[in-house]
Amino acid sequence: MSKEEKQGFLKRFGQSAKEFLYGMAGHDMTRFALKTRGSMEHLFILITMGDLLGIPILPPYYSLRLLPYVVPQISTWKRRMLRERDLTDALA
Repeated sequence: MSKEEKQGFLKRFGQSAKEFLYGMAGHDMTRFALKTRGSMEHLFILITMGDLLGIPILPPYYSLRLLPYVVPQISTWKRRMLRERDLTDALA
């Protein structure tokens, strides 16, 4: 085995070890963080744009000021808020 082959092997082994450790330790934390972020974003939109569903929480002035930042997420938010839920949704 030449020196270049050994370096290539060590580089591949290091990359594989890094991916393995991420899979064991970081993947679950990453999924939880993304799920929490999504829930917080939907809660924020509910508080600011709740009048779209008939839940007026904030005065319309503040909702209109935030509207340009929220427009791309409104369709998915409405779909999520109006979706039927059952017991298995809480388990996932």
